[in-house]
Amino acid sequence: MSAKKKTKKQMVLVTGASGFIAKHCIVRLLNEGYIVRGSLRTQNKADSVRAAVATKANTDDLSFVTLDLMSDDGWDAAMEGCDFVQHVASPFPGVEPNDENELIVPAREGALRAVRTAAKAGVKRVVLTSSMAAIAYGHDRPEDYVFDEKDWSNTDGKIGAYLKSKTFAERAAWDFMDTEAAGDMELSVINPGAVLGPLLDGSFSTSGELVRKLLRGDVPACPEIGFSCVDVRDIADAHFAAMVMPVAAGRRYLCIESYAWMLDISKILHEAGYKTPIKKLPNFAVHILAIFDKTVRLIKTGLGKKENCSNERLRTELGIEPRSLKEMTLSMAETMVEFRVVTPKMR
Repeated sequence: MSAKKKTKKQMVLVTGASGFIAKHCIVRLLNEGYIVRGSLRTQNKADSVRAAVATKANTDDLSFVTLDLMSDDGWDAAMEGCDFVQHVASPFPGVEPNDENELIVPAREGALRAVRTAAKAGVKRVVLTSSMAAIAYGHDRPEDYVFDEKDWSNTDGKIGAYLKSKTFAERAAWDFMDTEAAGDMELSVINPGAVLGPLLDGSFSTSGELVRKLLRGDVPACPEIGFSCVDVRDIADAHFAAMVMPVAAGRRYLCIESYAWMLDISKILHEAGYKTPIKKLPNFAVHILAIFDKTVRLIKTGLGKKENCSNERLRTELGIEPRSLKEMTLSMAETMVEFRVVTPKMR
């Protein structure tokens, strides 16, 4: 009898491999039997990324390359032999930059490098990690307006540099597909909201800073700010589905579960035994704090504002039913404690 012919494993390039979302994407891909090539700005993070991923997947088929969003060096070689690309890398600020182009330029140029070199290499499909930031901001909409994938943030409106960077980067990728892309390469885009969910090591999303501050007791009461939240595992699932499902070609997907005020998140933690606030911070106090705290300045423009977004396309086309706010919040809190990111105050 002749030996059974082995099916050749397909390869995926995942950019920004050290990021919170990217590590979960890598776990999903490895567990599905793909070879993964992860990109890092420097190789000094390779061992720590591998160790984090190894807690959830076998890493024999994981390797790393060095790429920079602002340099062409290495991109052609990184794409060689790849069937798919998940372009997750993008700058995310802790504070509003003095010059918005510090975020806009690398986000846009990185997206263009990813799709341009992927098309040149004959990649089948690129999945771009964009954001709800590219959809739901800068508009004067009625309170009951529901944003979906047809909407784009208004970059002429009063929105911050990060929101602009995600909008410009995603538009640049779609424009490339419409005007320059040659061959049969396809593009799909995932637009997550605020990212919660379990850590794989001591690093976490910028959105997770909210949970850390609550657990640490940094805030005596909750500002009236809210977010459309999503579990990082659902984002990884969405990236995978958008990569392999025919229906996802040329489509955007708002990846959210539901809207939650900061107080809602804090109450979930409080009910689980953590000593977190269950009262609201008056808006005038936030404006005073913003004078002294750059991080607070990032949130004050969103006080009392709620963006209603639909996840219908995510559920009906990709078949993803997002995890609950409670699950994503508690799994993030528990793993923050596990990896000693925070020593929480308990009731």
